[in-house]
Amino acid sequence: MKLRRVVVTGLGALTPLGNDVPSTWESLINGVSGAQPITRFDASRFKTQFACEVKNYDPLRYFDRKESRKIDLFAQFGMISADEAIKDSALNLETENLDRIGVIWASGIGGLVTFIEEMTAYAKGDGTPRFNPFFIPKMISDIVAGHISIKYGFRGPNFSTVSACASSANALADALMYIRLGKADVFVTGGSEAAINEAGVGGFGAMHAISTRNDDPATASRPFDKDRDGFVIGEGGAALVFEELEHALARGAKIYCEVGGAGLSADAHHLTAPHPEGIGAANSMRYALEDAEMSPNEIDHVNTHGTSTPLGDVAEIKAVQSVFGDHAYKININATKSMTGHLLGAAGALEAMATVLAIKNDLVPPTINQFNIDPDVDANLNFTFNKAQSRVVNAAISNTFGFGGHNCSLLFKKYKA
Repeated sequence: MKLRRVVVTGLGALTPLGNDVPSTWESLINGVSGAQPITRFDASRFKTQFACEVKNYDPLRYFDRKESRKIDLFAQFGMISADEAIKDSALNLETENLDRIGVIWASGIGGLVTFIEEMTAYAKGDGTPRFNPFFIPKMISDIVAGHISIKYGFRGPNFSTVSACASSANALADALMYIRLGKADVFVTGGSEAAINEAGVGGFGAMHAISTRNDDPATASRPFDKDRDGFVIGEGGAALVFEELEHALARGAKIYCEVGGAGLSADAHHLTAPHPEGIGAANSMRYALEDAEMSPNEIDHVNTHGTSTPLGDVAEIKAVQSVFGDHAYKININATKSMTGHLLGAAGALEAMATVLAIKNDLVPPTINQFNIDPDVDANLNFTFNKAQSRVVNAAISNTFGFGGHNCSLLFKKYKA
C-alpha cells in the first residue's frame, strides 16, 4: 500500500524557557539557560539543589481550583501545551470528523507528585487507609491522553507510550505511523513530565546521573564539555499536531514541515549506560533515513540527545560519525538540553519542536556552556557552540534515548508539494 504523507501543523509548549512556543523559541535562539535553584521543595539537604523548572506557573490561570486539584502537575503541563498546539493548528472542531483525530501522549514517570503526596500522608497517619479517590487517575501516565480526548471530543486512537526519556519521541513516531496507515487523519502528540520533587531529584542523584554544580546552575548543563558532570533535570510539556498532508491542504492549514521518517532501536547493552560505541543510536538514525528514503548527505542538522552525561555524549557523537562519515563535518550538531535541561519523558517532543522550528526558520539554536571541549569528541565537528547559526535546514534529525537502551530518531524536512 502507498503510505500517506504527514506534516506538522501545530505546536505547543510549556517549558523552563517559556510558557508558550514563541517565548521558548526566543530563549532557545538566544542561548538562555533555564537552570535555577529549586523552588518546588526544600532541596538544601540534597546533593543537587537546582533544576530547570517551569517559571511563574499558576495552575489557576488554566484551570479552576476544583479541576486543578484533580489533575497532577505533569498532566496540567500536558493539557496546556496540547491546547496551544490545537489552537495553533486552527483545526475547526465543529466541522472535523472527531472519530479521525487521535491522541498519543507520553510521560516517562507520570504523576510522581501525586504519588509522593499520597504516600507521605499515609506514612504520617495512623495506618488507616485514607486515600484521595483521584489518587490513581491523577498518577497513571496515560491519563493526559484521556484528558485531551475528553476535553476536545477526539475519538480516534488514544494511548500513552513509555520508554523512559525516549517516551515522547516514541509517541511522535507512533502518530506518524498511524496516520501513514490511514488509522487517523490527525494526532495531537507529545509528552509532559513533572519530576522536580524529592523522589525525582533524590533518585537521579543517587544514580550520580545529575549535575551537582550548585555554585553555578546556569552553566551546569554543558554537553560535550570535558568538565560536564551530569544532566540537569527539567519539567514541562510539548505538543505537536501531526496531520495527513491532503487533509491539511484541503483545509488550508499552515504547514511547518513534513515528518519524513522515524527510526527505532535498542542498545541491548545496559540498564542505564549507552552502548560505548553508540551502536543503537547509529541504528536508529540509519533506520530514520531509510524510512524517509533519504541519504545521510541530505541531512543539515542533528539535534542530539546530548544530556551532558560523561558516557552518553561521547557515544552519541561516535554514532553520528558512524552514520554520516565525512558529511558529519557539514552538519550543525546541537544539544538544546544545554538550555532546557532534561525533560525526561517530554524531552523528545520538546526537541522535535525545536528541530521543526530550526527547519522553518533556517536557524539552529546553540549548544551553550561550552568551555573546554571533551578530547574524546572530534573538535572539528560543528556543535553550534554558544551562539545560534543561520543556515538553510532542508532536513534534520532529532535523537532521543532512554534508560533501558530505548532509541528513537525522528526525521523532519521542509515540505515540498
